[in-house]
Amino acid sequence: MTVFADEPARLGESRLSDGRLLGWAEWGPPDGVPVVLCPGAATSRWLGFGAGVVEALGVRLVSVDRPGLGVSTPAPGRTFSDFAGDIRQLGVLRGLGRPAVVGNSQGAPFALACAEEGVASALAVVSGADEVAAPEFASALAADLRGLVEQTAYDPVGAEEFFAGFSAEAMWGMVMTGSPGCDLAVYQDPDFAVAYRRALDEGFVQGAAGYARDTVLAMGRWPFALDEIDVPVDLWYGERDTSHSPDNGALLATRMPGAHRRVVPGTGGALLWTHAEPILTSLLGKASADR
Repeated sequence: MTVFADEPARLGESRLSDGRLLGWAEWGPPDGVPVVLCPGAATSRWLGFGAGVVEALGVRLVSVDRPGLGVSTPAPGRTFSDFAGDIRQLGVLRGLGRPAVVGNSQGAPFALACAEEGVASALAVVSGADEVAAPEFASALAADLRGLVEQTAYDPVGAEEFFAGFSAEAMWGMVMTGSPGCDLAVYQDPDFAVAYRRALDEGFVQGAAGYARDTVLAMGRWPFALDEIDVPVDLWYGERDTSHSPDNGALLATRMPGAHRRVVPGTGGALLWTHAEPILTSLLGKASADR
Protein backbone atom coordinates (compact mmCIF):
# COMPACT_ATOMS: atom_id res chain seq x y z
CA MET A 1 0.00 0.00 0.00
CA THR A 2 1.37 3.41 -0.98
CA VAL A 3 1.98 5.85 1.87
CA PHE A 4 1.89 9.45 0.65
CA ALA A 5 2.69 11.26 3.91
CA ASP A 6 3.65 10.22 7.40
CA GLU A 7 3.85 11.73 10.87
CA PRO A 8 6.57 14.32 11.53
CA ALA A 9 9.67 12.97 13.21
CA ARG A 10 10.21 16.24 15.09
CA LEU A 11 8.03 19.25 15.91
CA GLY A 12 9.06 22.58 17.34
CA GLU A 13 8.89 26.35 17.42
CA SER A 14 11.75 28.83 16.99
CA ARG A 15 11.70 32.37 18.36
CA LEU A 16 12.68 35.03 15.85
CA SER A 17 14.52 38.27 16.59
CA ASP A 18 11.28 40.25 16.92
CA GLY A 19 9.85 37.77 19.43
CA ARG A 20 7.52 35.96 17.05
CA LEU A 21 7.39 32.18 17.00
CA LEU A 22 7.80 30.20 13.78
CA GLY A 23 6.45 26.66 13.89
CA TRP A 24 8.16 23.83 12.02
CA ALA A 25 8.02 20.08 11.53
CA GLU A 26 10.81 17.79 10.34
CA TRP A 27 11.10 14.42 8.64
CA GLY A 28 14.17 12.36 7.79
CA PRO A 29 17.56 12.23 9.50
CA PRO A 30 18.42 15.29 11.63
CA ASP A 31 21.85 15.42 9.98
CA GLY A 32 20.42 15.07 6.45
CA VAL A 33 20.52 17.58 3.60
CA PRO A 34 18.14 20.41 4.57
CA VAL A 35 15.12 20.96 2.32
CA VAL A 36 12.56 23.57 3.38
CA LEU A 37 8.93 23.06 2.33
CA CYS A 38 6.62 26.03 1.77
CA PRO A 39 3.25 24.25 2.05
CA GLY A 40 0.13 24.84 0.00
CA ALA A 41 -2.84 27.04 0.80
CA ALA A 42 -3.97 27.03 4.44
CA THR A 43 -2.05 23.87 5.33
CA SER A 44 0.17 23.75 8.37
CA ARG A 45 3.56 22.21 9.07
CA TRP A 46 1.87 18.85 9.76
CA LEU A 47 1.55 17.77 6.11
CA GLY A 48 4.86 16.65 4.66
CA PHE A 49 5.64 14.50 1.64
CA GLY A 50 8.03 11.80 0.51
CA ALA A 51 7.16 9.13 3.08
CA GLY A 52 10.14 6.76 3.08
CA VAL A 53 11.84 8.76 0.33
CA VAL A 54 13.33 11.47 2.57
CA GLU A 55 14.97 8.78 4.69
CA ALA A 56 16.31 6.90 1.68
CA LEU A 57 17.73 10.06 0.11
CA GLY A 58 19.15 11.45 3.36
CA VAL A 59 16.88 14.52 3.31
CA ARG A 60 16.07 16.58 6.38
CA LEU A 61 12.69 17.93 5.29
CA VAL A 62 11.53 21.01 7.21
CA SER A 63 7.96 22.28 6.75
CA VAL A 64 7.20 25.75 8.11
CA ASP A 65 3.98 27.38 9.29
CA ARG A 66 3.70 30.79 7.65
CA PRO A 67 2.76 33.60 10.09
CA GLY A 68 -0.81 33.28 11.36
CA LEU A 69 -1.09 29.63 10.33
CA GLY A 70 -0.64 26.71 12.70
CA VAL A 71 1.46 27.80 15.67
CA SER A 72 3.33 30.67 13.98
CA THR A 73 2.69 34.11 15.42
CA PRO A 74 0.54 36.34 13.16
CA ALA A 75 2.28 39.20 11.35
CA PRO A 76 -0.41 41.50 9.88
CA GLY A 77 0.66 43.25 6.70
CA ARG A 78 3.59 40.90 6.13
CA THR A 79 5.22 40.68 2.72
CA PHE A 80 6.99 38.02 0.66
CA SER A 81 10.30 39.59 1.65
CA ASP A 82 9.35 39.30 5.31
CA PHE A 83 8.82 35.57 4.85
CA ALA A 84 12.19 35.13 3.16
CA GLY A 85 13.71 36.93 6.14
CA ASP A 86 11.95 34.52 8.52
CA ILE A 87 13.41 31.53 6.66
CA ARG A 88 16.86 33.12 6.70
CA GLN A 89 16.60 33.43 10.48
CA LEU A 90 15.25 29.90 10.83
CA GLY A 91 18.22 28.66 8.82
CA VAL A 92 20.58 30.13 11.40
CA LEU A 93 18.54 29.00 14.40
CA ARG A 94 18.09 25.42 13.14
CA GLY A 95 21.44 24.97 11.42
CA LEU A 96 19.95 24.67 7.93
CA GLY A 97 22.59 26.72 6.16
CA ARG A 98 21.36 27.75 2.71
CA PRO A 99 18.74 25.04 2.13
CA ALA A 100 17.07 23.79 -0.99
CA VAL A 101 13.43 24.94 -1.03
CA VAL A 102 10.21 23.35 -2.30
CA GLY A 103 7.13 25.50 -2.95
CA ASN A 104 3.84 23.66 -3.38
CA SER A 105 0.62 25.25 -4.66
CA GLN A 106 0.14 28.61 -2.87
CA GLY A 107 3.51 28.13 -1.22
CA ALA A 108 5.21 28.64 -4.61
CA PRO A 109 5.57 32.45 -4.56
CA PHE A 110 6.89 32.28 -0.99
CA ALA A 111 9.52 29.82 -2.17
CA LEU A 112 10.33 32.12 -5.10
CA ALA A 113 10.85 34.94 -2.59
CA CYS A 114 13.43 32.78 -0.84
CA ALA A 115 15.20 32.16 -4.14
CA GLU A 116 15.19 35.82 -5.15
CA GLU A 117 16.62 36.92 -1.81
CA GLY A 118 19.42 34.37 -1.81
CA VAL A 119 18.02 32.21 0.98
CA ALA A 120 17.65 29.10 -1.21
CA SER A 121 20.41 27.10 -2.88
CA ALA A 122 18.00 25.52 -5.37
CA LEU A 123 14.24 25.56 -5.88
CA ALA A 124 11.50 23.14 -6.87
CA VAL A 125 8.10 24.66 -7.65
CA VAL A 126 5.61 21.77 -7.56
CA SER A 127 2.06 22.35 -8.83
CA GLY A 128 2.82 25.97 -8.10
CA ALA A 129 0.27 28.75 -7.97
CA ASP A 130 1.17 31.01 -10.87
CA GLU A 131 1.08 34.80 -11.04
CA VAL A 132 -2.56 34.95 -12.15
CA ALA A 133 -2.47 38.76 -12.02
CA ALA A 134 0.12 38.84 -14.83
CA PRO A 135 -1.40 40.68 -17.82
CA GLU A 136 -0.57 37.75 -20.12
CA PHE A 137 -3.22 35.68 -18.31
CA ALA A 138 -6.03 38.26 -18.31
CA SER A 139 -8.01 36.56 -21.09
CA ALA A 140 -7.24 33.02 -19.91
CA LEU A 141 -8.81 33.17 -16.45
CA ALA A 142 -12.28 31.89 -15.62
CA ALA A 143 -14.70 34.70 -14.80
CA ASP A 144 -14.84 34.01 -11.06
CA LEU A 145 -11.06 33.91 -10.71
CA ARG A 146 -10.66 37.00 -12.87
CA GLY A 147 -13.10 38.80 -10.55
CA LEU A 148 -11.04 37.90 -7.48
CA VAL A 149 -7.82 39.00 -9.18
CA GLU A 150 -9.39 42.35 -10.08
CA GLN A 151 -10.75 42.83 -6.55
CA THR A 152 -7.33 42.04 -5.09
CA ALA A 153 -5.77 44.66 -7.39
CA TYR A 154 -8.27 47.44 -6.72
CA ASP A 155 -9.28 46.71 -3.14
CA PRO A 156 -6.69 44.51 -1.41
CA VAL A 157 -8.11 45.29 2.03
CA GLY A 158 -11.59 44.21 0.93
CA ALA A 159 -10.15 41.11 -0.75
CA GLU A 160 -8.30 40.17 2.42
CA GLU A 161 -11.54 40.54 4.39
CA PHE A 162 -13.30 38.31 1.86
CA PHE A 163 -10.68 35.56 2.09
CA ALA A 164 -10.83 35.79 5.89
CA GLY A 165 -14.30 34.28 5.60
CA PHE A 166 -12.90 30.92 4.49
CA SER A 167 -12.63 27.85 6.73
CA ALA A 168 -10.92 24.47 6.77
CA GLU A 169 -14.18 22.85 5.68
CA ALA A 170 -14.56 25.27 2.76
CA MET A 171 -10.99 24.59 1.61
CA TRP A 172 -11.50 20.83 1.78
CA GLY A 173 -14.69 21.12 -0.24
CA MET A 174 -13.03 23.32 -2.84
CA VAL A 175 -10.19 20.83 -3.33
CA MET A 176 -12.51 17.83 -3.49
CA THR A 177 -14.83 19.38 -6.06
CA GLY A 178 -12.09 20.92 -8.22
CA SER A 179 -9.65 18.01 -8.54
CA PRO A 180 -9.47 15.33 -11.25
CA GLY A 181 -9.84 11.67 -10.36
CA CYS A 182 -6.08 11.05 -10.39
CA ASP A 183 -5.71 13.59 -7.57
CA LEU A 184 -8.73 12.38 -5.63
CA ALA A 185 -7.11 8.95 -5.49
CA VAL A 186 -4.45 10.61 -3.33
CA TYR A 187 -6.54 13.12 -1.40
CA GLN A 188 -9.22 10.57 -0.50
CA ASP A 189 -6.77 7.86 0.50
CA PRO A 190 -7.89 7.20 4.11
CA ASP A 191 -4.55 7.89 5.75
CA PHE A 192 -3.72 10.87 3.57
CA ALA A 193 -7.18 12.39 4.08
CA VAL A 194 -6.67 12.31 7.84
CA ALA A 195 -3.29 14.02 7.51
CA TYR A 196 -4.61 16.60 5.05
CA ARG A 197 -7.65 17.45 7.16
CA ARG A 198 -5.49 17.81 10.25
CA ALA A 199 -3.14 20.17 8.39
CA LEU A 200 -6.12 22.28 7.26
CA ASP A 201 -7.59 22.36 10.76
CA GLU A 202 -4.19 23.43 12.12
CA GLY A 203 -3.89 26.03 9.38
CA PHE A 204 -7.09 27.71 10.56
CA VAL A 205 -6.58 27.19 14.31
CA GLN A 206 -5.89 30.92 14.80
CA GLY A 207 -8.64 31.92 12.40
CA ALA A 208 -8.43 32.67 8.68
CA ALA A 209 -6.32 35.86 8.74
CA GLY A 210 -3.08 34.01 7.93
CA TYR A 211 -4.62 32.28 4.93
CA ALA A 212 -6.22 35.55 3.81
CA ARG A 213 -2.89 37.40 3.86
CA ASP A 214 -1.20 34.57 1.95
CA THR A 215 -3.91 34.65 -0.70
CA VAL A 216 -3.85 38.40 -1.27
CA LEU A 217 -0.08 38.26 -1.69
CA ALA A 218 -0.23 35.28 -4.05
CA MET A 219 -3.12 36.64 -6.11
CA GLY A 220 -1.68 40.12 -6.60
CA ARG A 221 1.24 41.18 -8.79
CA TRP A 222 4.42 39.57 -7.57
CA PRO A 223 7.22 41.99 -6.64
CA PHE A 224 9.99 39.60 -7.72
CA ALA A 225 12.62 40.19 -10.35
CA LEU A 226 12.22 36.63 -11.61
CA ASP A 227 14.87 37.08 -14.28
CA GLU A 228 17.42 37.77 -11.53
CA ILE A 229 16.89 34.47 -9.73
CA ASP A 230 20.29 32.86 -10.18
CA VAL A 231 19.74 29.46 -8.55
CA PRO A 232 18.58 26.39 -10.49
CA VAL A 233 14.80 25.99 -10.58
CA ASP A 234 12.64 22.97 -11.39
CA LEU A 235 9.02 23.62 -12.32
CA TRP A 236 6.82 20.53 -11.95
CA TYR A 237 3.23 20.40 -13.24
CA GLY A 238 0.80 17.61 -13.93
CA GLU A 239 -0.70 17.47 -17.40
CA ARG A 240 -4.22 17.31 -15.94
CA ASP A 241 -3.70 20.10 -13.40
CA THR A 242 -6.12 22.91 -14.27
CA SER A 243 -6.15 24.79 -10.97
CA HIS A 244 -2.62 26.11 -10.36
CA SER A 245 -1.41 27.72 -13.58
CA PRO A 246 -3.27 28.75 -16.75
CA ASP A 247 -0.49 27.23 -18.89
CA ASN A 248 1.14 24.74 -16.51
CA GLY A 249 4.08 27.02 -15.89
CA ALA A 250 5.05 27.67 -19.54
CA LEU A 251 5.22 31.46 -19.13
CA LEU A 252 6.76 31.21 -15.67
CA ALA A 253 9.58 29.06 -17.05
CA THR A 254 10.51 31.72 -19.61
CA ARG A 255 10.78 34.35 -16.88
CA MET A 256 13.59 32.57 -15.02
CA PRO A 257 16.78 31.83 -16.97
CA GLY A 258 17.69 28.83 -14.81
CA ALA A 259 14.28 27.17 -14.90
CA HIS A 260 13.62 23.65 -16.17
CA ARG A 261 9.92 22.88 -16.71
CA ARG A 262 8.54 19.36 -16.51
CA VAL A 263 4.94 18.44 -17.35
CA VAL A 264 4.12 14.92 -16.18
CA PRO A 265 1.60 13.08 -18.41
CA GLY A 266 -1.57 11.64 -16.91
CA THR A 267 -1.17 13.40 -13.57
CA GLY A 268 -2.77 16.35 -11.81
CA GLY A 269 -1.93 18.64 -8.93
CA ALA A 270 -0.95 15.94 -6.42
CA LEU A 271 2.58 15.60 -7.86
CA LEU A 272 4.22 16.46 -4.56
CA TRP A 273 3.01 13.17 -3.15
CA THR A 274 2.96 10.94 -6.24
CA HIS A 275 6.39 12.00 -7.59
CA ALA A 276 8.33 12.83 -4.44
CA GLU A 277 11.38 10.75 -5.37
CA PRO A 278 12.17 12.35 -8.77
CA ILE A 279 11.35 15.81 -7.39
CA LEU A 280 13.76 15.46 -4.49
CA THR A 281 16.43 13.62 -6.49
CA SER A 282 16.55 16.41 -9.07
CA LEU A 283 16.47 19.12 -6.40
CA LEU A 284 19.34 17.56 -4.45
CA GLY A 285 21.43 17.32 -7.61
CA LYS A 286 20.86 20.99 -8.37
CA ALA A 287 21.51 22.09 -4.79
CA SER A 288 24.77 20.13 -4.77
CA ALA A 289 25.87 21.69 -8.08
CA ASP A 290 25.16 25.17 -6.68
CA ARG A 291 27.45 24.69 -3.69
